[in-house]
Amino acid sequence: MKVLLIKTSSLGDVFHTLPAVQDAFQQVPGIEFHWLVEEGFRDIPTWHPAVTRVIPVAWRRWRKQLMDAQVRAEMKTFYADLRKEEYDVVLDAQGLIKSAMFTRLARGPRYGLDKHSARESLAALAYQHPVTVSKGRHAIERTRDLFAQVLGYPVPDGLDYGVDRSRWDRPEITGDYWVFLHGTTWDTKLWPESYWCELAERVTAAGFQVCLPWGNDEEKARAERIAEGRTGVRVLPRMGLNALNAWLAHASRVVGVDTGLSHVVAALSIPSVAIYGATDAHLTGVCGPMVEVMSSDRDCAPCLSKTCLKPESEGPQPPCYRSIPPARVFEHLT
Repeated sequence: MKVLLIKTSSLGDVFHTLPAVQDAFQQVPGIEFHWLVEEGFRDIPTWHPAVTRVIPVAWRRWRKQLMDAQVRAEMKTFYADLRKEEYDVVLDAQGLIKSAMFTRLARGPRYGLDKHSARESLAALAYQHPVTVSKGRHAIERTRDLFAQVLGYPVPDGLDYGVDRSRWDRPEITGDYWVFLHGTTWDTKLWPESYWCELAERVTAAGFQVCLPWGNDEEKARAERIAEGRTGVRVLPRMGLNALNAWLAHASRVVGVDTGLSHVVAALSIPSVAIYGATDAHLTGVCGPMVEVMSSDRDCAPCLSKTCLKPESEGPQPPCYRSIPPARVFEHLT
């Protein structure tokens, strides 16, 4: 059976789909997936052995310049590439109007979430076989349920992303190390910098090294401040996802916040902690057999706000993280 899977973005959403792919790989003999995904995430589907072809799409880039001749040429090539094969199943696992549009362009019977289950109900109009999947559950559970109904098997017990971390060679570093994923998009998702500094001191005192990746100038500056004056704390060079995965795959422990990279760690089954304050881990948070989600117990959390609604004049900010101090994180992972 050949399935065209449509799950284009974001980083976390792409990783949330891998357990469903693994279920199908285990339950349906001979199944193979072609995966349509945003160009920036094109490497991720290749990490699973059931994915034999990746079809990159650049909608995030194209939509900003639809009248540009080069963009239109790229769109024409993409359409031709998408139409090359006829599939046994065309499965939209995203449930958005944009993903439904791509589903409609493909060749094969079209499956997806019905109007009561999809995030955007109009998307269901594109499917010949709409499927009901109850809301109010984690995205991983809902996607596994969708695959099971479409492909005809019961959802198996356990959670497995199907990613073999041995595919990445160990980086050139001697000894055991922790990775701190300290960067994220909102200020209210950031664990206090003073907490990272204290945790680095605890980790290095225990005989481990600390490695600090970064993706922009702000994150680099923070990493340098955390490392300053601390032996055994290392700021990594800027690198792409595959190179960074080598560091994650061979880490002894990983500590992260609500960021896409924390989902990567969950897929790699590394002992880790994911820290949530302003955001809610219930529906789309990090989930995996080796990850512990630590959420704030403050009465205003999760506020889902990009700015703190109840700042305090003293102590680490945002205050919602005070119930997740460095000692708690360190003790859980040691």
